[in-house]
Amino acid sequence: MPKWTKNKFIDDMRDKCSREVAKIGVQVITFSEKHAEEITWGRGDDHGTLTFRASSDVGLLPIFHMTSEGQLNLQINFLRSKELPKQVLRDMIVKLEANFLREYDAYFYPVDTYEPMDMMFNTQTQVIKFLSTVEGCVYRLKQ
Repeated sequence: MPKWTKNKFIDDMRDKCSREVAKIGVQVITFSEKHAEEITWGRGDDHGTLTFRASSDVGLLPIFHMTSEGQLNLQINFLRSKELPKQVLRDMIVKLEANFLREYDAYFYPVDTYEPMDMMFNTQTQVIKFLSTVEGCVYRLKQ
């Protein structure tokens, strides 16, 4: 049974993060409720975790994790280990690289790590582009 719920997560995020990061977190949660096949909430004591999962031919796959401490973990390397159509992952990586101006190839991004959202998102446009990238990935995984 998960310890965290949507409301607990949002309250904790508002307590621990800046107003801007909490606002982005609420946007991500709202988006996740609409587009995820499954959202799971963590069971930890220190902070909450949201996991966004999408349907694919190989089952439910986590696309990203978000913590109530304002961190985001993109599951790019995990997705590389699955037998996904190459164009799905390539499309996602190209869009993320353009949005965040950083390399997500296996050399520069060898491990999926939690990144502070205030360092990832500088503008509302970046948030929108990130969410549309995830939406596109979800759509392509269903094909």
